[in-house]
Amino acid sequence: MTSTGIRLDAPAPGWAIDADVVVVGSGVAGLTAALRCTAAGLATVVVTKARLDDGSTRWAQGGIAAALGEGDTPEQHLDDTLVAGAGLCDENAVRLLVTEGPGAVRRLIDTGAHFDTDDSGAISLTREGGHHRRRIAHAGGDATGAEISRALVEAVRTQAVRTIENALVLDLLKDAEGRTAGITLHVMGEGQHDGVGAVRAPNVVLATGGMGQVFSATTNPSVSTGDGVALALRAGAEISDLEFVQFHPTVLFLGADSEGQQPLVSEAVRGEGAHLVDAYGTRFMLGQHELAELAPRDIVAKAITRQMQAQDAVNMYLDGRHFGAEMWEQRFPTILAACRSHGIDPVTEPIPVAPAAHYASGGIRTDLRGRTTVPGLYACGEVACTGVHGANRLASNSLLEGLVFAENIAADIAANGGGESAPVATTPVPDTAVDTKPDEGPVPLLDPAARIQIQRIMTNGAGVLRSAESLAEAAERLEAIRADERKAAVPGVEAWETTNLLLVARVLVAAAAAREETRGCHWREDRPDRDDAAWRRHLVVRVTPGRSLDIRPTPSATFPPTVAATPLEP
Repeated sequence: MTSTGIRLDAPAPGWAIDADVVVVGSGVAGLTAALRCTAAGLATVVVTKARLDDGSTRWAQGGIAAALGEGDTPEQHLDDTLVAGAGLCDENAVRLLVTEGPGAVRRLIDTGAHFDTDDSGAISLTREGGHHRRRIAHAGGDATGAEISRALVEAVRTQAVRTIENALVLDLLKDAEGRTAGITLHVMGEGQHDGVGAVRAPNVVLATGGMGQVFSATTNPSVSTGDGVALALRAGAEISDLEFVQFHPTVLFLGADSEGQQPLVSEAVRGEGAHLVDAYGTRFMLGQHELAELAPRDIVAKAITRQMQAQDAVNMYLDGRHFGAEMWEQRFPTILAACRSHGIDPVTEPIPVAPAAHYASGGIRTDLRGRTTVPGLYACGEVACTGVHGANRLASNSLLEGLVFAENIAADIAANGGGESAPVATTPVPDTAVDTKPDEGPVPLLDPAARIQIQRIMTNGAGVLRSAESLAEAAERLEAIRADERKAAVPGVEAWETTNLLLVARVLVAAAAAREETRGCHWREDRPDRDDAAWRRHLVVRVTPGRSLDIRPTPSATFPPTVAATPLEP
């Protein structure tokens, strides 16, 4: 059992509630886990950073992948996933995903989600990058995530699951044996609870989503600041594959200086036949891959970036003018509205696009039941590293992963009787450890102004294109911010988020520097080749009690079991 003794600087909890399970996050993974735990008779609390429907799920446009169509099979879905993952997928995890996926989608439909159907009443299916078959179910044309979120939120409210909205999770609570005992959190605004408090529970499910806000331009919402990964690191959990950040190839280009959340142009647009072209109207994906524009995302993002470099351009274009107005309005109404709101009409002109940070293929390392290396701590959805995605996520596997692994987590918790009841306490104490130096205290908080610095450092040094030189410079600049951390800030949401972003950025850069090859969505200009002999393995990262990073490769591409980790020396 590893315990770091590290925690954020925050006031002592002023209130506490008790439960069997606390789920942190309200996307497809979090709400599915909460509904299944509630159905098993477990007292469940959902904690979410904004409102229940404000996470990343509702922004998902393309759809959810599963072998639902005639002639398609889980085995074919498995093959496409393994190819996209560039040799680093856990085949057992992928097999679980594709085998249980169709049933999980049908249970989602039973929960109330409505997918688009054809004239016969069958679910309409489309293709996206890396898929050799039409197996992407969608809703509202290009509003799949919004429909899934609507259905799950409605079900949670119907089942009267207890929720705490507008609450930022801070740190993990542990009992005397080092097992999970709940979380501390800060509720923003007035209500039943306000300020820093605690939810005491023997089972914590982290479903906090991604960390896209660590980069300047991203498709992720503003709440995606890596809070779950940072909490897990401070709690002593293992993180893996964080260097594999997927940059979506076709994000609406709003200008070289645009920062924050950018509008996504779904891969489904290419799936329906739109072409990538340069400023001269030339298709440049032909001949680069057998699937051309529908190659896996890392290949398309790299091709766009290379073409931009070769032509000294800041963007490329996605041409769907041949769709006509009716198809744009019916199949892609959300994208059409987003483009038009920025003065671009896809019906009459190509859409300017460029890659932007989109999805973290890595995260908190789990097994097939969502268990992390900290007993009682589970993770699912984008915050987790289940082994499904490997070095590059196959399009539309993310919603499916959230569904399947959330159901497995709930089954595991229920099979264990929900764990021992959490002890009632009015002043819970965050994780502490005997090996923590007495004078270290909590992590000093960063001035929120450092957030923009971190994002620009990461975009310049650890973006689509990386090298030993760019990563070394990024690490040095991040370390300078960290060394200056004791100057800053009073506890508060912006300071906590910025401090989380710095920790996540440090881990990502360290892993990217350690992986001296190009694989999947990790592109090293100075190491352009994939090196299976040396690097067909994962990097596992932990934070030591002395707050340094411990990075170790696994012996092979197979993840070791998520047993209690060996304590680290400071």
